[in-house]
Amino acid sequence: MPRRHPYQRRRADPTITLINVVFLMLMFFLVAGTIAAPPPADLRLVQLAQADPVVPPDVLTMTAAGTVIWQGAPADPAAYVASLPPEAQGVARIMPDRDAPAAALITLASTLRAAGATELRIVAERSIP
Repeated sequence: MPRRHPYQRRRADPTITLINVVFLMLMFFLVAGTIAAPPPADLRLVQLAQADPVVPPDVLTMTAAGTVIWQGAPADPAAYVASLPPEAQGVARIMPDRDAPAAALITLASTLRAAGATELRIVAERSIP
């Protein structure tokens, strides 16, 4: 009597599932893109180059000559740290000029740390990709 081999199931191909997922994502983005309202055709967005930059009031600025300015006048870094509000939690922010000497910036950072600043943040310009 001939012996029968047990029926072996063929495994499903995992690429079919991947294709289905990618297709569903494509459909979702196509539908979501048509539902979103486009901006008006005559809308012109603000360009930062045309706006005057405003310095935040709680930031130290360093000029290209290395002068430290706070709220429009030359400042003492220790007085700046002492005037930080409690919610700032000792975070000092510095906005140096791109041509400021690095040695002056390091000296300012050391002075702020010695005056009690627990964290220093340098405010810089974000590049446009």
